[in-house]
Formats: sequence, C-alpha cells, structure tokens
Amino acid sequence: MVGPILRSLLSSTRKSFTSSSPPLSHSRFFSRAFAAAPAVDPAAATTASSIDPTRLRNVAVIAHVDHGKTTLMDRLLRQCGADIPHERAMDSISLERERGITIASKVTSVTWKENELNMVDTPGHADFGGEVERVVGMVEGAILVVDAGEGPLAQTKFVLAKALKYGLRPILLLNKVDRPSVSEETCDEVESLVFDLFANLGATEEQLDFPVLYASAKEGWASTTFTKDPPAETKNMSQLLDAVVTHVPAPNANIDAPFQMLVSMMERDFYLGRILTGRISSGVVRVGDRVHGLRNKDSGAEKIEDGKVVKLMKKKGINMVLTDCAGAGDIISVAGLSSPSIGHTVATVEIMSALPTVELDPPTISMTFGVNDSPLAGRDGTHLTGGKIGDRLIAEAETNLAINVLPGLSESFEVQGRGELQLGILIENMRREGFELSVSPPKVMYKTENSQKLEPVEEVTIEVNDEHVGLIMEALSHRRAEVNDMGPVPGTVGRTRLSLTCPSRGLVGYRSVFSSDTRGTGFMHRAFHAYEQFRGPLGNVRKGVLVSMGFGTITAHAMMSLEARGTLFVNPGMETYDGMIVGEHSRDTDLDVNPVRSKELTNVRAASKDENVRLTPPRLMTLEEAIGYVASDELIEVTPKAIRLRKKYLDVNKRKAMSKRPKE
Repeated sequence: MVGPILRSLLSSTRKSFTSSSPPLSHSRFFSRAFAAAPAVDPAAATTASSIDPTRLRNVAVIAHVDHGKTTLMDRLLRQCGADIPHERAMDSISLERERGITIASKVTSVTWKENELNMVDTPGHADFGGEVERVVGMVEGAILVVDAGEGPLAQTKFVLAKALKYGLRPILLLNKVDRPSVSEETCDEVESLVFDLFANLGATEEQLDFPVLYASAKEGWASTTFTKDPPAETKNMSQLLDAVVTHVPAPNANIDAPFQMLVSMMERDFYLGRILTGRISSGVVRVGDRVHGLRNKDSGAEKIEDGKVVKLMKKKGINMVLTDCAGAGDIISVAGLSSPSIGHTVATVEIMSALPTVELDPPTISMTFGVNDSPLAGRDGTHLTGGKIGDRLIAEAETNLAINVLPGLSESFEVQGRGELQLGILIENMRREGFELSVSPPKVMYKTENSQKLEPVEEVTIEVNDEHVGLIMEALSHRRAEVNDMGPVPGTVGRTRLSLTCPSRGLVGYRSVFSSDTRGTGFMHRAFHAYEQFRGPLGNVRKGVLVSMGFGTITAHAMMSLEARGTLFVNPGMETYDGMIVGEHSRDTDLDVNPVRSKELTNVRAASKDENVRLTPPRLMTLEEAIGYVASDELIEVTPKAIRLRKKYLDVNKRKAMSKRPKE
C-alpha cells in the first residue's frame, strides 16, 4: 500500500518541481517531497466535528495482580475491531512480556456504538501503586476486576480505595467464572465480600449500588447474568461495553473555556522529544496553538516554558494516530514542549493558573545506588561514572513519580520507592542499558511522630497447603508479623488462608524463602497498610556467608572442599576477588574461604587422584533474590553480564574493625 502512494507522491512532486522551480539537490528534493506528504491517512485523523464530550467515556481497569486486567483489555480491543498481533498486546515493555506482569499504566481508545471509550490499563502489584494513583484522576469510571475464585485481595482494597476517593462509581466484573470450582454461590459470596469492602472504605449510597457482570476474559465474553457457557450470539464483550456506556458518566467538560491539561504520563521520542499525555480539563487544542507549561509553587503558578503544539496524537487500539484537534474531557498526547513533566499543567498562553496535582502515597523503602568500585569493574558495562548514573536516575524520577532520587555522598544516590520489585525493575533496566553500579540493601523509611518511632506495615494475604502452615507461621513470627485471621479456603480441600500484618522490613527478601518453604504451591499478596509503632528488632532471618579471600578464577578443586561448609552461589570458572560472597555458611557467622585454590601437581601417578569432581549445582541468584538477601554490611554488584554479592569493605582487616562498631 505504501509503495504506490510513495510513487504517486514522488512523481507528482517531481512534475511540480520540474515545471516551476530550478533543479534541486537530493536532500532538498526529499525534504520538499515529505513535507508535502500527509502524515497519516485522512480517515484516521480526527476532525473538529468529533469533539463532542457527551460521546466520550474515560474508564480505568483496576484489579489485584493476576486477576485478568490485561487479558480483558485484549478482548475489548478485539471486540471493537482492533488488530492485535499477540496476547497481552498492552504490555509493550520487554520486561512486562518476559515476566508476565504490567509495570506501567497505558492508555488506549476504542470506538463502540458511536461512543469513544478511553481505556486505561493499570498494574496490579503494590509496588506499582503510583501508576494507579496518577491515572485514577484522568477517568470518570472504573472496571473493578475480581477473580471469582479468589475474591478481593490486598491490592483490590488499595486500588478500590483510590477509585472511591476520587468519587468514581466502579463496575464490578467477576472474572474467571468459567473455572470448574466457581459456582453461582461462590460468585454471590464474592459479591457480598466486595460490598463489605466498599462499605468499609466509606463508599456513598450511589457507589454501593454498583452493577455486577460475570466474565471469562480468556474466552472473551461477559454477561449481566451468571452463566458458564453463554449462547454463541452473546459470547462476546458487548454487554460489558454497553454497561460502560450506560453507567460511566460523560466528562463534565467546558469546550468554550481556555485550554488546560494536566500531564499524567510522559515518554520520550527520538524525533518529537517529550510526548506529554493527559486529560484535557477544559477548552480545545489544535496543532499549531501557542501553549506554555506551568507548575504549582508555594508562591503560586510558575511558568516553565513557552512553545507550540507540534503534534497531537491519540492511541487507537494499539496504534498511535495523528489528530488535528481535541476537546475537553478527551485523553490526548501532545508534542512540542521539552520541559514540563508529570504533574505539570499545559495551557494556552493567557492562562496563568496551574491545575492541582495528584497526591501520591509516600515511598516506604530506599536503596543507595553508587559507582561500581570492585576489582572487576569496567569489564562489562559502558556507563560507569557517577554522573551518568545520576542523570539516568533523575530521568527515571521525572517519568515515575513514585520514585524519589536524592544525591548522597561520593557519587552515590539515594533512591526511594514502594518496594524491592519496583526498584529491582529499575536496576534491571539500567543493567540492560549498559550501566555498572553497586547497590545497597533496601532500608525501610521510618517516621517519628510524638517522639514515637513509626514504621511502614503491610497487609499480607497468604494461601498455603495445610502441611506448610506451621513452617510459614514460624518464619513470619521471626519477622514480627501478627495474624489477624486464619481459616480454610472456601471451595478447596487442604488449603489455609492467613491474613496478617507485617513490617515492610520483615518482608524484604521473604518471597524467595516463602516459595522454597511451600515448594512453589503457596500464594502471597501484599499491599501497604499504614505506619504503625515500631515492632522491635527482627529475629534470626539469615545465616552467615562464605567470603572469598583470593583473587582469580574459581576452581572445582576448591569448591569440592567448600561444599560441606554451606550452599554455594558460584560455578567453577567464574571470576572472584577478595571480599566477594561465594556462598551461604551453614552457621550464623561469616567464614573467609579460598575458592581459587588449585590442585598441586606431582609426577606421582595414582588411580584415585584423577577422579572427576562432582559438585552440587549452585544457587544462582536473580536480581530480586539478591536485593532481598544482602545484609546491611553487604552490597550488590550489578553489571550487564553478572550479578555478584560482595562485602561493603573488601579488606578483611577493615571488615573486622568495622564489625566492632555499634550498629545503627
């Protein structure tokens, strides 16, 4: 299709040039040719006649992790005619597709019965709660997706509280009703649990009168009545889309007022620079309009930058299309300004008042990012200096409001966030971009009120087999957890559900321990609960480590004699250095070992000397496991090709001297 259009465009341009202008150079010819080309198909471009806000519906899809939000979005896009190349089409970041989770909120729009539906897909993990908070203010309605088999869980409560706070009236969608274990009685029970949750969160009478739909996003249908297998003609998402049009109010917007937009998302483009996405609160914006960026200060609104709208874009399905104008209530992307970021206001030049910004929950943990100063530094990465690490972290803080970056001592930066998963994703992205850095273990951010020390406490829901309950209870008692409720899981035999509260510092690194304790059969979900009184020091949650005292290549001969000392983290052939952690000691103290010791050669032959060395496979740590494992006197060395654990002080004498100092 592109070929004939391009040929006709070039031939027509060539005719006009040869008839009316002198010969052109190649570069001038192509710049003139493509300047005359239409950027998109005129049918795809939105015209001024489609600004009517009564035909708009802005909806967020919110839920607990793995309850089916992104799959539901796929089916809604398909229902409205979008061409989807693969499953989970909204998960466009490579890490999202690898891990099967949603990390960032994303906006798209679909057309349904002459209505324009702007849909926002949100993450379900508590660590990415900031993504939910900043987009809930863009919409007038929400689809609350709840797994009909599991019921409302910790993050369901968090996202629902945010939706109710903004006055949204959610539509309840009970997903996965096609499962054999789900019956109509189960759905009624889950519905009553959700109603109780609404009431406990202070919902109004209008919000408590929520519509309920039943769906199987995997099979691609939704129904207003309970069914396991709907008729073929209704086996689609039309009833859910009709419910959105009926129950979600149109934006309360004034097209005649001057243009104002609050920026809720930001991305970078190599050609267009910053692309700012947000909901237009009033007025109409057109390509070429003069606009400026504003931000709120204590003294009032402050101008950031003057500019003009170079491009207006809108996501349709999974494609970005250009539009010539957009009106109040619509969610749009604007290019042309280089300074404003999330939370700032873009407005016409006569407006000098900024819109109120979204208030986010405070971060709960912090980690220190610094330059990699190990003996193996500089071998893998390309970005090694503190300046480059700082620039990258500040750029991340601009696009992700849930992360704060504070400069520290000697080219180090304190990064504050919601949890180790969120900061682990940031570190993983940086190492893929070629950064080398050293990372400290996570530290919980305490508060002091009325001379009392407060710490962040999380709400944890655990579901395990009955034989693992004792082990889990013992492990969590060391981590200062308090059980609120305990009982059998309805509809299943031999499973127990625990509801408890636990300090955030006690849960750091617990997920991998939990998976191994339950042999991979347990579920654990957590969400921030509140700041509560400090619960005292943790019990014994980790053994000591095996610390290398040699530099060079690890040998199988040395590993064979170290196996009895504990669990190894390294393979023969890896490089090591003085102060690097090569394993976990079987006791509570650290042990210095030599993993580079080689077998002494002699010229005496013996049959037993040349037997093959057989080693137990080592425990190779992922980045998240390493973040949860390291102690306060240790660091993680992160490079594009390796993740190593090391002591903060590599010299053994310095370590002994520092260990005698009182701990914080």
